[in-house]
Amino acid sequence: MIAMLPGAFSLLADQFENYAWFPEQASTFAETNDWLYGVITFICVLFFVPIAGFLFYCALRYHKPKGGKAESQVAHHTMLELFWSIAPSFVLVGMFYLGARAYLDIRTVPEGSYEVGVQAFKWGWTMDYGRGTYHPELHLVVNEPTKLTMKSSDVIHSLYIPAFRAKKDIVPGRYNYMWFQPTVASKKVSDAELEKARTWTKESGEAWDYEKWQFTENGYRFYDLYCTEYCGKNHSEMQTVVVVHQTQEELDAWIKEVSARDPDKMDPAPYGKLLYERRGCKGCHSVDGTKMSGPSYKDAYGTVRKLQSGAEVLVDENYVRESILNPKAKIAEGYPPVMPSFKGQLSDDDIYCLIEFIKTLSANTPQDAAAGSSESSDEQPAE
Repeated sequence: MIAMLPGAFSLLADQFENYAWFPEQASTFAETNDWLYGVITFICVLFFVPIAGFLFYCALRYHKPKGGKAESQVAHHTMLELFWSIAPSFVLVGMFYLGARAYLDIRTVPEGSYEVGVQAFKWGWTMDYGRGTYHPELHLVVNEPTKLTMKSSDVIHSLYIPAFRAKKDIVPGRYNYMWFQPTVASKKVSDAELEKARTWTKESGEAWDYEKWQFTENGYRFYDLYCTEYCGKNHSEMQTVVVVHQTQEELDAWIKEVSARDPDKMDPAPYGKLLYERRGCKGCHSVDGTKMSGPSYKDAYGTVRKLQSGAEVLVDENYVRESILNPKAKIAEGYPPVMPSFKGQLSDDDIYCLIEFIKTLSANTPQDAAAGSSESSDEQPAE
């Protein structure tokens, strides 16, 4: 009998299958989840309306003035009680069966799925594509099952992609996983539209504005990815984008493009600024002197900083490098030790570029060093 319930319920939920207020269905889970939502909504309405209507009718029909005596009282009706207990139980069992089947599908990862590592932190995301490639955007291949292996650097976060109907909590101190299969590839904007956005961004000196342009720096339309677990002051800013490529070759080309800086195309300081925006540095460190959960980069380089231990340290290349790789080694006074280590996530060139970017923000940087930061250089820090 239970095996017949999906077919029976589908007849009730056809008109609820697509809700105008729902996001686009862009994964194999989306259609199933929306249909199940429709089934449950229909059943709730089907029971609630007659019961509430009957209750309202009885309250009006049998209302007696104050002081009136009850003419009769029914305390027990075996058949009626059996009916309203047993009949709804079949409906509840059917709802449980449909929900359990959908849940098991969500938790059973297909063999050979494409894997991406995810690190959540206050307040940003880092996707690990292997081969030393990290990026805040999540890039996938259409119709390719994808598994996300997720961890948190600090507090509980929750990854949610509305168009995929996919959500999972990320708890510090343990790994969690989720999977999905995208079904709709991201479209590309025209070259003219992309060039217009790039020109405006370059001339304004601002970071890439996803909300303004509604496509990535590579010209792809995207799906939204949010943190849905309140995680502190800038929780609302903890969002990124999901891009679904047509082919694996297209994804590989994107990974190659973002894997490392090309010294012939981008100088160290501008690339450092790009890393500052991409890797979540801006969530804790301002560039205008505003105090956040971490020290501001404004005029930081070349100053003497007091530590929680009472000691003092010069903010130079070695201190910045150590603070990136081992942030709890020397904690600045007045700031909590919340920064995660980026060891293994940033190359030596990445760290070098970040240092050069920080130098450009400080009035204490020697003029020749500041000028050198904006020029291409073959000098790299020792491995």
